[in-house]
Parts: sequence; C-alpha cells; structure tokens
Amino acid sequence: MAATRVIPKFWKPGTEAPGVGEERATPGEEASTAFVYNPHISLSIQQQRQRLPIFMHRNHVLYLVEKYRTVVIVGETGCGKSTQIPQYLAEAGWTAEGHVVAITQPRRVAATTVAARVAEERGALLGHEVGYCIRFDDCSDPQATRIKFLTDGMLVREMMADPLLKKYSPLLLRFGDTTAPYPTACSSFNRSLVEVTSSTIPSSFSRAFECQCCLADYILWRVGQCTNARSYILMYPVPDYVKTTVETIMKIHNDAADGDILAFLTGQEEVENVVSAVVEEVRAAAARSKGSLHRHVRALPMYAGLPYVDQMKVFERVGRNCRKVVVATNVAETSVTVPGIAFVVDCGFVKLRTYDPRRAVDALLVTPASRASAQQRAGRAGRSRPGKCYRLYPESEFAKLPEATEPEMRRSDMAPVILQLKALGIDNVLRFSFLSPPPAESMVQAVELLYALGGAWRDASSSSPLGVRMAEFPMGPMYAKMLLESGTFGCSKEIITIAAMMQIQNVFLSPPNQKIKAARQQRKFAVEEGDHMTMLNVFEAFVKHNKSSAWCQQHFLNYKGLVRAGALQDQLRKLLRRFHIPSNSSNGTDPKLPLLTWCILTSAKATGFGTATKSNTANPPHPLCTLPALIGTYQQHLNLQKIFSIIHQRICETTRSATIYSGPAWLTELAPHFFQQSTHPSGRDHRSGVSRS
Repeated sequence: MAATRVIPKFWKPGTEAPGVGEERATPGEEASTAFVYNPHISLSIQQQRQRLPIFMHRNHVLYLVEKYRTVVIVGETGCGKSTQIPQYLAEAGWTAEGHVVAITQPRRVAATTVAARVAEERGALLGHEVGYCIRFDDCSDPQATRIKFLTDGMLVREMMADPLLKKYSPLLLRFGDTTAPYPTACSSFNRSLVEVTSSTIPSSFSRAFECQCCLADYILWRVGQCTNARSYILMYPVPDYVKTTVETIMKIHNDAADGDILAFLTGQEEVENVVSAVVEEVRAAAARSKGSLHRHVRALPMYAGLPYVDQMKVFERVGRNCRKVVVATNVAETSVTVPGIAFVVDCGFVKLRTYDPRRAVDALLVTPASRASAQQRAGRAGRSRPGKCYRLYPESEFAKLPEATEPEMRRSDMAPVILQLKALGIDNVLRFSFLSPPPAESMVQAVELLYALGGAWRDASSSSPLGVRMAEFPMGPMYAKMLLESGTFGCSKEIITIAAMMQIQNVFLSPPNQKIKAARQQRKFAVEEGDHMTMLNVFEAFVKHNKSSAWCQQHFLNYKGLVRAGALQDQLRKLLRRFHIPSNSSNGTDPKLPLLTWCILTSAKATGFGTATKSNTANPPHPLCTLPALIGTYQQHLNLQKIFSIIHQRICETTRSATIYSGPAWLTELAPHFFQQSTHPSGRDHRSGVSRS
C-alpha cells in the first residue's frame, strides 16, 4: 500500500507500541514479546552507543558495505546490529538523494520498539526521520523518513509496487536463528542485500551464499562473542524434566557459590509450575530451618506475552543475601541477555510451531532442542564470568540432537508466501530458489488452497485477478478472500468487525482465582452460530457500552485488545473502500452469511479437499462454541480464555478438533470451480457429501 503522511507518534522508548502486542502472530511470525533492557541507561546516549560491541567495528562495516554487494554479519544478541548499523549508514551518507535505509524485523513489536529506540538516539520524532511500517500501521513520512524499520511481510508487499526496491539503499535483512519465510524469499529474489543475522548461522544459509550462482561477495565475522560455560550432563535420562529442573535449581542454590540461575523450559505452564514449586521448596526449607536460611531466593518467570512490568523484574538487581532464579522459555535463549547469570539448567526440549499440510493446521509441539540451541543456552551462563550449564539429558542423547533447529520455512504455511510471489510475477514457485526449500507437500497444499480460493488458476501458472487483489491485503489469503467477498453477501460491516477481532489474541481473560466467574460472564456473548458471531457480539457490546474499561473488567474482557480491534476495524474499512467494496450490513437477517464466505473452504481443508461428511466424534463442543449446523472446524482448548477461530485452524498440542456438517449445497454455491455434487454408486444422490471438481 502506498505510504501516507502520518502524525508522529509518541510513547516511552523501550516499551511496546500501543496495541501491537495484542495481535496474534501472523504466519511465519513467532509469537513473542520484545524484552528490552538497557544496562547503561544512566549514561548519555552517545556513551551508551559507544559501549555496544558493534561500535569497534563501525569503520569496518562501512568499508565492507562500500566494497561488497552482500555483507553477512553474525553477532550476539544485544551487540547493536539492528540499532547502530542503520545509523552508521545514515551518518556515512547512504541516505542522501532521497534514499532510505530499510531494516526488516521478524516481529511487529520488535520493529516498533527498535524504531523508537533509534529515534530516541537520534533525537528525532518517531515517524519523521526514523519510522516504521507494520501491518495496519505505517508510521513513516515518504518525504522525511531516512531510516525505516518494517516487518518481513511488509517488505514483500512493497516489492509488488517496486520489485527492485529502488528507494532503499542499502537494505538490511535480519535473520534470526530460524530462517523465516519472508526474508528468505526476499534474499532469494534480490541478492544485492546486506544480511544481518543473529548469533548463529544455519548451514543451509551459508551454503546458499557460497554457491557460485549467488554472484555476490560476502564477509562473515562474529560480533560480541561470549565466554564459554562448562557443561555438565546426566548419566541417565530423567522421567520428568520439570521435576528434575526444580531439584537441580534447589541443589545449585544449596551447594553452589553466588550467582543467579536461569532454567529453560518449553512453555508458560511449565514455567509457572516451576516458579511455584521453587517458591514452595524455599518456604519449606525456611520452615525446617526456622527462618535461618543463609540466602533467600527470588523466582521469576520469563515467557512470551509477559506484561512489561513483569518483564523488567527479571533485570532488577537483588540483594547480597538473595539469589535470583529466572525460569524461562526459549525467549531467553537469543532474544535477551539477563545479567548476572552464572548457572543454566537446560531441560533439552523446546516448543516449536509446526505446520501440518495434511491437516492444514499449525501445532505447538514439544520437540528436542538442537545442538546449536543447547550451545546458545549454555552461553547464557558465560556472559560476564565463567559459568556452568547443567543439561538434564545424557551425552548419548546430545549426540542424537539435530545440528540446528529446522528452518521456519520448512515448518510454515506457504500459502501467504506463494500468493505474494505469484503477485510479484514469479509463476514457477516450485522451482523458486528458497534458501531453505520447503517440503513439496506444503507447496502443493498451498497452491491447491489458493486455487480453491480463486487466487490462482487451475494450472497454478500465475495469480488470478482476484489473487492479485488478495496479495495486497496485509492479512492471510483466507481473510483477504473473506473481506473481498463480504460486499457480495451484504455483510461487509460484520465481516470487517469479525476479521479485526480474530486478529486479537486472548480476547477473553481468565484470572487463575476467578475462572468460574469469568466463564459465567463470557457465556453471555456466546451464540448458536459459533465463535465468529460470538466475537461480533463482544465488540458490538463493547461499543454499546462506550468502550468502557470498567465494563471490560466486569466481563473479563481484554480492554487493550478490543481497543486495538477498533483501530484495525478502521484500517480494514479504508482498505475495502479502496477496493470499492460496498459498505453494507446484514442487520441480523441471515446470521450465517457473515461466516459462509470462507468457512466453507476451510471445511474442505479440514476434510482433505475430499468428501464433506458428518462428524462422528465424541469430543464435546467448546463451552463458548455452541455451533450445531455450520460447516467449519472449531478448536477446543483446556483453558476457557482461548477462543480459536474457525478460519485460523491454529491448534496447540492440547487441543481436539471436529468437523461439523451443514449440507453440500453451500459448497457448490460458494466454490463451484472447486466442488461439485457427487452421486452415490448405487445411483442415488449421496447428499452427505460433495467432491472436488
């Protein structure tokens, strides 16, 4: 989308941008919170910049960028890659004659936070000299912005209007420890880039730049290497790594010298359980010793989605007679450095989002960590002094671990990426030179989905006119199709609200000590037509009560999330107006119409693009999803505050799914190019299903 002049935005640098953290992660974007900690905050801005490890390489960076077409920089977290290199380039004159230094970030929160920090360092208004561009929020000035942070997906979307990205010189692509879909697509499409990576570099990434077809030079070195930590392993596997983690923490606390402890686990639930267990163990020990403990313990959680105030507790110093115990997910592996850590406890597992093309769902799976990940975790204990890492698995298991985490490209839904590539004119996506080629099954499933949506021709040779329009939406192809068709069904206002609400995570809140009361209040919004209409009811009630925070608190609703949904609603309304989609409302005359635009095709995905049949599952419905007669899939989660979209089909490892049937006529009506009425072999109409055409 064309950039528009915006009013500069203000918020405290180093904090989350307003409302961005309330949105769900998009495909290819890991859900995470940007942990921001500045140990030199008492110094001047100039002194803070000079304290960063990248500062001693300033002249070297500028020389390499001037001499070589492609430069690969490998640096540790916090060395200053994302904040300092763009400023070095601007100071050296790379932004003259209207050029812009563009820096990609893997997450929206990271883009806004880093942009705010750079604006503060340069004494500029955010949105003027330094800006950002993320989904639904372009805070940049086409005439004034010279340093621009944007997400990977937004960069690909800009390539639709300017395939060569002529206004950007140079372009910095930030790769994390896992190779995500969009930056790999950009680097494959245009090799004349400056690649900025994190502390490790995947072998597939190295091989891609070493091959002769790359026609680009590169220099590789490491910035901010840490002190190695001594690792200890177990002789035998443990049956319960959560319990063993607690035992190891307590043994370190009782026997080891001074130094804080960092323990790695897989998810929020495990983190909270270990924190509670450590607190109970310390209390029990204090009771046995009658309060004469030689050292106290402060146990703190650290995981994605943690409120900002709780984030900062991890970085606070503790007294001399107190030991800090940080229990974290892999967010502490590379995204942030906690000072004072002398001991690391590594459970050996990690939770990764993996896409299953056969079922067309994302799943959060607990899998063994890679050896590179294990080394990263051990390095957390060797930042300021030699440390120790306790691995809760034997040496034989360590040898079996994969060398590196599987690139995100190979475990993501490829439909959004393929849609963008086809819109860029890359017709033969199956032979596209990805840095990490995705599985053929994922590619075929994605192409088939786009054809079902009408976004690609039957032979997948190129994007259809509808597909080109879908690619311009800052949302997945399913939402784009739903929004584009909403005017035809006379329900664009409702669809806009539903689409905005489905971008928000955790609309319903469930405090640990008030779960029953919260569920009772939230049931007031549930309707027979399903989750989408429930979300519509929530937002309409929110507006009816003047967007009151007190009303949200009374009904256990996420106030910030609903405010953010309102902002997204305004953005979607402008976007549909641009595409000349009529603004209309069903006014409750047919509650199914707002849902059927895309739920039909989603049900086809759930049944494998074959015959749609009635579900014989014995799984009970979600308490907030009383949907008896609508095609689609609902996802049941053990926690009542999770409401999963029929469209999303995003599941966790604790979910169950079912397919619900309404009748084949809707399929043939909404997707005649993809479905046709089947006939039973006996000669009778087989009304319980339809077949793919």
